Amino acid sequence: MKTLFLVCVVLLSSSLSARTLEVGAGRPFTSVQAAAAQAAPGDTILVRAGVYGGGEYIENLQGSPSAWITLLVAPGESVIYRGGSQAFHFVDAAYLRIAGFVFEGQTGNGVNMDDGGSYGTPAHSIIIEDCQWRAMNATGNNDQLKLSGVDTLRVSRCSFSNGSAGGSAIDMVGCHYANFEECAFTNGGSNSIQAKGGSQYIRIARNRFVNAGERALNIGGSTGAAFFRPLNANFEASDIAVFSNVFTGSMSPIAYVGAVRCAVMNNTIYRPGKWAIRILQETVGPNYLPCGENIFSNNIVVVTNAAANPTINIGSNTAPQTFLFSNNLWYNEQNTSWSGPNLPVSETAGILNRNPLLTDPANGDFAIPLSSPATGKGMTTVEPAADFLGRAFASTRSIGAVEGNPGTTSLSPAGHPASPSLHIWPNPSLDGRFMIRLDALERGPLTLTIVNSLGRIVHQETHLNHQQEFLGIRSDLPSGMYSVLLMSARGILRQSVCIVR
Repeated sequence: MKTLFLVCVVLLSSSLSARTLEVGAGRPFTSVQAAAAQAAPGDTILVRAGVYGGGEYIENLQGSPSAWITLLVAPGESVIYRGGSQAFHFVDAAYLRIAGFVFEGQTGNGVNMDDGGSYGTPAHSIIIEDCQWRAMNATGNNDQLKLSGVDTLRVSRCSFSNGSAGGSAIDMVGCHYANFEECAFTNGGSNSIQAKGGSQYIRIARNRFVNAGERALNIGGSTGAAFFRPLNANFEASDIAVFSNVFTGSMSPIAYVGAVRCAVMNNTIYRPGKWAIRILQETVGPNYLPCGENIFSNNIVVVTNAAANPTINIGSNTAPQTFLFSNNLWYNEQNTSWSGPNLPVSETAGILNRNPLLTDPANGDFAIPLSSPATGKGMTTVEPAADFLGRAFASTRSIGAVEGNPGTTSLSPAGHPASPSLHIWPNPSLDGRFMIRLDALERGPLTLTIVNSLGRIVHQETHLNHQQEFLGIRSDLPSGMYSVLLMSARGILRQSVCIVR
């Protein structure tokens, strides 16, 4: 009772001290940069309607676990950051939520967020929601959202269109524990999402990609040794999950590039321009793992003759023989006698050249009927829980991004189970790091406890005002089975995690 009283006092004190700092013509602050210099944990920086020139440099804008800082467009108003080298450059931000902005016409990067070069202290605990990135005023290696050394990040319900020809919509260098959900990518440049430079534990789920770059998803890439985070990372990308997305066009929707232990599952890929998949290695040397041990399963791939031979581009210095291909449906719309993709290994339970009966792909409807050959033919797996439309996959799941026989499990609008639950990924963990995704938990005080097989508490942390759907855990725990307990106002949730070193 005493502990509960102290928690309530802390939360009440935080809410009473929170301020709203208004930015705009005739307001107390003329720029976000000026307001950020005065902001304290719990404050809201409220930007009023207008077109702003950008060039905002914002350093050490940090809330706290119990009192985040919010950078918000005033409800019902339009705020556009137009032109300039970049709209915002955040350095060492933490516990920060950004929502409602429009960015367009930048010549450098639209929004830049980094760790200030202090690799051991990443920017972290960032939420970006309901923002729009429009046409860049650049053609080179310029990104709409540039992220370097950012951990524990969520980007949701955002749109990215008309990116720079040589850049990415979202470019990550050395980022970890990130979640990209329900976003739309249209007319990309080189990439829509690129995760490289030691990026790990990234989840890309329920997004739409339309002509979204030469490589819509670049799972990995090419990074100079001095820019890896951590510096001793031996992969460009690892443990990346690509779930329940829809891809239309792009020269190659999926590219594994110096990537290991990444999973592309339950997606629909429609009419890629040249290849459906690329397997490449651009960063080479004795310290780097070859691209391998990746998964491609439960996907619908519809090609034309342009991408049918070969369907997969395999480069040198890779380990394609270590890939797993399982339960994919491959269909060539223009050749009924197509012999299939040039897989580097034999596939388990693949379906060749049968029409998946997509409802109306020309107009973006990738649903399949109960009679589709993809319905009920997927490999059994726990993730993804939700399909592209936010519905639960059937217990015997379908192939593709949209379930052909949706179950009755109740899901939240975000596509998560409506009753409290938690998911741990990757599980098993090979280095003691894992992500805990929290579904349908009330925001508020919660305590995370990890218990070893002898019943001893080996890790515990408390969050007074939990604001996110996931927690990133980094531990030095030895190999073994552990129980993860999460206590909130709604009760205790329990899940097991296996650590293998």
